[in-house]
Amino acid sequence: MNDEIELREIVHIIKKRFWILGFISILSTLFAGMISYFFMTPIYQSSTQLLVNNSKEEAKAPLTVSDLQFSMNIIQTYIEVITSPRILDQTIRQMNLPLTAAELRKKIQVNTVKQSQIISITVEDPDPGRAAAIANNIALTFQEQVPNIMNVDNVQILATAKVEDHPAPVKPKPLLNMVIAFVVGLMVATLLIFLLEYMDNTLKTEADVEKYLGLPVLGMVGIIEPLAPSPRYTSEEKEAPVTNRSGRILEEPARKGERTIEA
Repeated sequence: MNDEIELREIVHIIKKRFWILGFISILSTLFAGMISYFFMTPIYQSSTQLLVNNSKEEAKAPLTVSDLQFSMNIIQTYIEVITSPRILDQTIRQMNLPLTAAELRKKIQVNTVKQSQIISITVEDPDPGRAAAIANNIALTFQEQVPNIMNVDNVQILATAKVEDHPAPVKPKPLLNMVIAFVVGLMVATLLIFLLEYMDNTLKTEADVEKYLGLPVLGMVGIIEPLAPSPRYTSEEKEAPVTNRSGRILEEPARKGERTIEA
């Protein structure tokens, strides 16, 4: 029963200031949509794939668990080499990119494809054509440098990055941002409503008196409506009558004490 009453109170508190809930939620959603559509730069993504083969001697011999573990370690080493300044600086020089190796590193994601011997290089950039060019250049540079670095030549380019006719940006995602902003707006508005209710210490009903003060209500004072202005009586001195040239009275003056009503 208490839970039901508390739930009713919560609903009543939210309903009382429902306009805050709607206003903040709608405002935050519109703000997120405006930022996503008009102020955030679209980012495009392009990927290329590398295949790491076993050496010829290893390919002839049956694979063991240690061989598989060694191959996985080699692939993890390759991932670190791809994002090393040795590879990235050469890519920057060849493409004349206005970036440092650290800045270019932030645009690159290198991962293995489902625990296989395939390495995926993904580049994000505001220009879809440049993203594809950077991904292909890094893959080609790495393939050329692997024999010098690891003394093996077991890397092949499996798939090159290409630019689609109508590429779609991977971020921002306006719809997702608006949904998140709407939920966050609901949470903030709800918190604000309960904060206002907590700071409001006035007693509005007899139930509040019994609840917060523990005192019974003996009576209530109704709302007193303002009274209409009462008529006022004025007494004026008797004025002289209005007469013509012959002294005939044309109009009698108002009698003393006659009631007049002021607006």
